[in-house]
Amino acid sequence: MMESTRYELPETGISLLGYVVRRMHKTVWLSVIPRLLQSGDLSLALAHLGAYALLSATSYGKAHYQPRFDSVGDRVAEPDPQTGANVEARVLSTRPRIALRADVTMPDGAILTTSEEVLGTTVGLRGLGMPAPSVFSYRIDGWSATADGTITSELALSLIGGTRIRGYGELVLADSVGNRGSASIDRERRMVVEVGNERFGANLATLTLARPAAALPGLA
Repeated sequence: MMESTRYELPETGISLLGYVVRRMHKTVWLSVIPRLLQSGDLSLALAHLGAYALLSATSYGKAHYQPRFDSVGDRVAEPDPQTGANVEARVLSTRPRIALRADVTMPDGAILTTSEEVLGTTVGLRGLGMPAPSVFSYRIDGWSATADGTITSELALSLIGGTRIRGYGELVLADSVGNRGSASIDRERRMVVEVGNERFGANLATLTLARPAAALPGLA
């Protein structure tokens, strides 16, 4: 599995905001949405938002170090090298909880905003968990969509191979024309996105979503 932390936690060091910005440099998943909307495939468009939201909410790979903390009001902006989309993150608060906001401006004119609040740290048998309720809001032209839920970033401690970071959780998906769905990801970065009665599987090598042969039974 490719480690996203190789890019998100560079050897030169990075702040928390810089890490969040680089974590969100997966906007290739958003770049196809306007084309899907134009072709009328709104279900797949919403599914791509779900895939982006899941993957941009956490990291997978070695936790080389802990990013240095930022102060309230600090901002970091850096374009996604793959798409040119500008990503800017800022700290809204640090007490009693860390609250962040990020804004993505796509070259095609789409705007995505996300808010994230880290609830704290939980201790479990599988590692240290940092649950973060998040809301992603996307809009372009007359279409808008949201992804809302909690993604937990988890530090798995190990004497062999060092500390690793991974994530898991589920988001509820909805758009402005009545489509509804969900998107989930597990500790192995296996991802499933469902919209209406369709299930989409993700190929992380090609950065695409695909429809299986059969629809899910029993879904409206």
